[in-house]
Amino acid sequence: MATWNDGPPYGYGAPHSPNYGEPPQEERSSLVRMYSLTGGRTAPRTDLAMEALVSSATSAQLGMNHTREYRAISELCRQIRSVAEVSALLAMPLGVARVLIADMEAEGLVRIYQPQLDAGMPNRNLLERVLSGLRRL
Repeated sequence: MATWNDGPPYGYGAPHSPNYGEPPQEERSSLVRMYSLTGGRTAPRTDLAMEALVSSATSAQLGMNHTREYRAISELCRQIRSVAEVSALLAMPLGVARVLIADMEAEGLVRIYQPQLDAGMPNRNLLERVLSGLRRL
């Protein structure tokens, strides 16, 4: 006799899946807390804007002597990306990404291109690009 956990028999609207009726798998959480990646630091060594562009400074993949996060950032930045984009694509808090990217710049692993700001006022071009990006969402 079927129980309520078994769900309806195949052919009666039940999804045909080997995992049907099983509890959903939980996301595997990282064993390393994010703050430990930065040594507990919450601010980067240098002022790093979230819209700053980052590119990988090496053409080769980073070796195993670098952390998994450094290798992931280096791979992502083979194409120029913003700090915020790196953070989002790696599902990493922005503060952690900023610290790691600044550390990588200090080691010569990435290049950072800071936005040019005139007297504290954002560049009109930058604002137009941000607005255009928001409209595309």
